[in-house]
Amino acid sequence: MQHNHLDHFLKANLWSIIITVLSLIGLGLWHGPGAALTATVLIAIEMAFSFDNAVVNAKILGRLSRFWQQMFLTVGIIIAVVGMRLVFPILIVAVTAGLGFSEVVKLALYDSKEYAHYLELAHPSIAAFGGGFLLTLALYFLFDDQRKIRWFARLEKKLQAAGGHWWLAPTLALVGVGLAALLPGNKHVATTLEAGIIGVVGYTAMTQLMAWLGRKEPVDKDGKKRKVQTGWAAFGGFMYLQLLDASFSFDGVLGAFAITNDVILIAVGLGVGALWVRSFTVQLVRHNTLEHLPYLEHGAHYAILALALALLASITFHIPDAVTGFVGIVIIIASLRASRLEARRGA
Repeated sequence: MQHNHLDHFLKANLWSIIITVLSLIGLGLWHGPGAALTATVLIAIEMAFSFDNAVVNAKILGRLSRFWQQMFLTVGIIIAVVGMRLVFPILIVAVTAGLGFSEVVKLALYDSKEYAHYLELAHPSIAAFGGGFLLTLALYFLFDDQRKIRWFARLEKKLQAAGGHWWLAPTLALVGVGLAALLPGNKHVATTLEAGIIGVVGYTAMTQLMAWLGRKEPVDKDGKKRKVQTGWAAFGGFMYLQLLDASFSFDGVLGAFAITNDVILIAVGLGVGALWVRSFTVQLVRHNTLEHLPYLEHGAHYAILALALALLASITFHIPDAVTGFVGIVIIIASLRASRLEARRGA
């Protein structure tokens, strides 16, 4: 039985394994064994702290056709590695520091400490956007009155009873952003409000666009909408996944500088980690894992809620990434345990 599990794991993750091995060998030859070891640590951190992202991704990815699932693993991973973990941080530094793009690229390659300093200065904008975006995501889930499965039944029933209005989650998220801006000691009030509002509006606009595209989906002969999305609806879902990945990745890039200042090393380590997360997401979809573990999706959203609040609070207070990551992992493990107990009761 163990042999079969190993064969399945190797088959399902063949490309992830090949790219990981080639990346680590390349880094070892280029920068020495220390670089390969550092990249391994970054890969592990990205995988451990992105589990909640994978679960939420799986919910969306499960609605997309095989073609778009493959796009998620190919074109999507290029966007995730090159775009979100390499180019976008450079753009953020260029905008916040008022420097030219080529100038920031030179900083990133030849003066990584200065680049890390500028990126740290951009932290309030990144944290406010990510916090606003992810807080809206979590609140939409909690107030979803169509959701049948409840982990904390009493609490979630009350929240669902108040739900049913598309504007409720973003309104409360805006209140959350406002409270974060008003925290005593916050020296970035305007930035918190501006970036936080963009995050809230960005997520809300994306969900409304996806809902509209979903309504435009063609119907089958029996008049029912197709379960698998294609065309513009699938494209909207694909772009939503990229935006979601961006919100998760920014803080990871900042945290990676606590381990190394080498921008290329960070991009490779986090990028390979992101590849594993995406591969894992596809496996969650293919094996219908969310159906067998009913509270896993809840755990992911509660972990995202904790991350969103930590991001907004981190604009004013220093919150170690390890603490945020640990809280998320504990919540996920608790939801896994609760799911297994529920499965035993139903058996």
